[in-house]
Amino acid sequence: MKHALPQTVSSIRGATLPDGNIVDVDVVRDGDHAVVAALRTADPSDVDVSSPGVIDLRGYVLMTAPAEPHAHLDKALSWDVLQPPLGHLHDAIANWKAGSAEFDQESFRTRARAAALALVRNGTTAVRSHVDILFGDDPLRGIRAVDEVRRELRGLIDIEIAALAKVYASDDLVHAALDAGADLVGGSPHSAPDPMGDLHRLLDIAELRGVGVDLHTDEFLEGDHHTIAAFAERVRSWPVDRIRTAGHCTRLGTMSADELGELLPLIASSGIGVVANPITNLYLQGRDHPVATPRGITAIGPLREAGVCVAAGADNVRDPFNPLGRSDALETAALAVAAAHVHPDVALAMVTDDARRVMGLPVAGARVGARAEFLAVRGTGVLDVIANAPADRVVIHDGRVVSISETQTWTALP
Repeated sequence: MKHALPQTVSSIRGATLPDGNIVDVDVVRDGDHAVVAALRTADPSDVDVSSPGVIDLRGYVLMTAPAEPHAHLDKALSWDVLQPPLGHLHDAIANWKAGSAEFDQESFRTRARAAALALVRNGTTAVRSHVDILFGDDPLRGIRAVDEVRRELRGLIDIEIAALAKVYASDDLVHAALDAGADLVGGSPHSAPDPMGDLHRLLDIAELRGVGVDLHTDEFLEGDHHTIAAFAERVRSWPVDRIRTAGHCTRLGTMSADELGELLPLIASSGIGVVANPITNLYLQGRDHPVATPRGITAIGPLREAGVCVAAGADNVRDPFNPLGRSDALETAALAVAAAHVHPDVALAMVTDDARRVMGLPVAGARVGARAEFLAVRGTGVLDVIANAPADRVVIHDGRVVSISETQTWTALP
């Protein structure tokens, strides 16, 4: 960077938008939030960035700040401690259930904080984290810990909490989780002994409390116990602004065209947003198919063509469900391109604007009147930044610079 960056941004100069246009962006405070006041073609003769609040972003691609629609901050960074075996989803669940019993609230807080700060450094300014209602004593310690991190990091990143309720979490515990700081009802009804019973139990609680839901939905490749149709039918009459999200939906990706075609209009009319999670589902799914292994990703193309908002999330980061992950939306976008055959422009939208839409967040980015939430990455265009994931980044949350990363220059040896 040619000048020291201010904390509060009034103008961004010379940034390249994903569509290739080079623009200046003016930012103002509007009530409690910073918004884009003006957007204009950059003037190459106006290179003065000495005024307070002016940032020179020539040579950077300026995009809407990523939002992470599906994370597990409570599980993050536990792989080294738990040393789980390589395996499928049920193996990971068993390892986590046993191992998490040894984690106290401080362990949850420390790992969740580190994972949240990694998201900020890489450009994410909002995250929805599923947090387990735990088995055994003090089942809400994970939710309390992530809520503590949310309050500590307010101003750097916005954190939503979905209370992940398994069948052993009673209705009273789900209500207690909402009282303890959870924003949404979560769960994985398809994995319950009675999938439909658990689905409607969780939706009953959400309706009683007047809150949204984000359910792990049909996270498997074979079987007829899918819950997406009943989920969609049940929430069609909900208020338009009440969140309803289906995560994973990998079974949709293995359905026949006829079977999927019957479901698509129902899903589209329900207002459900779908979140694909490439890295975790590529790791977990298909282990029983050593030949012609399926990809374990939902039917992104058909869903989008039907009018369903489809976002992409990183899901797990270095825990029993995924040993990899760098808390970087550009990694998720790259996997969507390679594994799901998504166009790079679509992949970028899935981790930025579409992710914000699924989360029910206000429109952001380089649009007049939109929230001033930006990630600037050094590069020449969308394909360049997705392919290379450059480390040079400037992160702007609510009109303020919250993170700057710069690489050291180096010279190759002869």
